[in-house]
Order: sequence, then C-alpha cells, then structure tokens
Amino acid sequence: MSPQQKALILPKKRGNLKVDSRSIPSPGTGQLLVRIHSAALNPVDYKIHDTGIFVTHYPVILGVDIAGIVEGLGEDVENFRKGDKILAHGNLYIIDQGAFQQYALTVATFTAKIPSNQSFDSAATVPLGLDTAVGGLYGSDRGAGIDPPWVKCVGDHGPKRPIVILGGSSSVGSYTIQLARLSGFYPIVTTASPNNENLVRDYGATHFFDRHLSGNQLVAAINKVTDSPIGIVFDAVSLPETQSVGWRLLAKNGILVLTLPASVKEDEGKGRKAVYTHGDPHLPYNHELFSNSWPMVEKWLSEGIIQPNNHEVLPNGLEGIIGGLERLRMGQVSGTKLVARPQETL
Repeated sequence: MSPQQKALILPKKRGNLKVDSRSIPSPGTGQLLVRIHSAALNPVDYKIHDTGIFVTHYPVILGVDIAGIVEGLGEDVENFRKGDKILAHGNLYIIDQGAFQQYALTVATFTAKIPSNQSFDSAATVPLGLDTAVGGLYGSDRGAGIDPPWVKCVGDHGPKRPIVILGGSSSVGSYTIQLARLSGFYPIVTTASPNNENLVRDYGATHFFDRHLSGNQLVAAINKVTDSPIGIVFDAVSLPETQSVGWRLLAKNGILVLTLPASVKEDEGKGRKAVYTHGDPHLPYNHELFSNSWPMVEKWLSEGIIQPNNHEVLPNGLEGIIGGLERLRMGQVSGTKLVARPQETL
C-alpha cells in the first residue's frame, strides 16, 4: 500500500476545496483503517465550508458518511477483520477520520458490517442520517427520550402515539419515519414534495401532506388526522417556518426535535420544549446511546427494517464532491443522497 493517498482538503476557513496528497494514517487503539469506496454528502458539509461552523482547526477533511473495506486493525478491535466490508460514522473534528479521502480511520464502536444485500454506495447513505434520527428520538438530553427498540419490545402494547415528521423525504426524515414505525408510532404523519409521496409512504408514513401548503393549511390538515395529542414533532428541516408549524401542532408537555438551533420561543405554563439534536456519536454525551444503537445497524439493514436512502453516484471521485456540494447548496437535490467514490479520483 502506498503511504500517500488523495484527499479533498479544506485548507482554511471558507477556503477553496482542493484534491491533494496526504499520508495514509495508521489505526490506533479501537480503530480501523478503511479503504473508502463510497462517501456520502450532507448539507452540513457545505455549511461548514461556507460558514466555518463546528470547525476550529484547519486543514479539515469534510464528510462523515463512510463505506469501504477494512485494511488494518488497531489494538483491542475484536469484531472486525481485514477485508470486512463496513460502514461507519466518521469524525470531521479529526482529519484522519474525515470521509472525503481514499483512506480513513474509523472508531470500531461506531462501525458496522455491511450485509450482503447492500452495496457500498447504499451503505454510505446511512450513518449521519440514521444517527441524527436515533439521537432525536431516543436521546435523553437532546432528543425526545423515548425507549429505544433495543431496550424493550415496542409497538404491540399500550395506546398508539402519533408523531409528525416534517421533511420526510430528507435523509434524516426518512430514517426518522422508519424508526418511528419500528417504535410503534401511529399515525406517522409527514410532509414532503408531492413527487416524493410514494417514497415516504414506502418508508412507513401513514399520512402525507404537501410541504408547499401554508402553515395554517398544514396545521389544520394534520390536526384532523388524529384526536390524540401530538407529543413529538421531529422537524428534519428546522427552518423558522417549519419550526413554527411544528410548535403549533405540539401538545402540552410535547417535544419539538430540531436539526438546527431553535427559533421558537418556549412558552411558560405549557411545558413544551424544543431540543436541538446532534447525531454525532463522537460527542461525549452521545457515547452511551450510539454504543447501543450501532450494534443494531447490520441487523436492521440485513432484515430490511431500515432502508438506505436513494442515491446518485457523482462522477470523478473526490473532484465530483465539489459540484455535488454546490447542488446541495442550491437546493437542487430532493429525495436522493449524493455519493462519491474516492477510489475513482484521477
């Protein structure tokens, strides 16, 4: 193996992304060295590039959605071996763990084997989207705090609870719908563009509404779906206008789960709260939750409990990421995850 690899590097805050060479890292304790076959793009990648959020040290390698083959093992790694096909949640705070390069280190705790029914490309669409949904639904500090499916049998006992998921065709929204189904919610109400109605219904949504309806129209329509109080609204879009809709739908003592900072004002007396969830398993307060969820990932994918996102493969390896991020920035991607193949970099 050559000691050098190609990587898409952000050299400074708001700098120009550039493919360059860097050393292939060596795995430390609890880590895997992975030859990355597929890396998925997320909106947070261009937001970090454009604004510098989350990152304090440069150079940076963006991307956290990794799928590839294990090339090396650090000490105390027990459940993997060289040659395993894996998916993993990378870490943009550590340059050796970024996804937009040909080789990266992954943390074994947040790595899973890819079952035979999935490709590298499909598996790469899973980590951040699924982890954000897991954190938002099951996290006790920055989530709704409901019992996760690996703790107790849900769905067969007790009254059905409604849930509203705004932005159901997004990556986070799609995994939230699927986990809501697994956790026994009913009805599962979602919004999306009309051309994505079949997609979100396939994921498990029981009721669909056009996201282009006005706030008043959405609130009125969704409130007709169920007589039960809506205790959880998961806003996978989290723009001010969607937060306003979610807040108005929420029952007393309900929780609005957000993927961006809250713009709604918590009101006294009703007990409602808005939580800004973070689907990063590397953050200390998330370690326990994701240490329990990642061992479920291979099973969920193998059994079809969780379906990966639809995806589109970008041309030109790492170079193709630059144009892909621009498409995300311009809002030109819907119901699909963009995936790059670093090994195809010229």
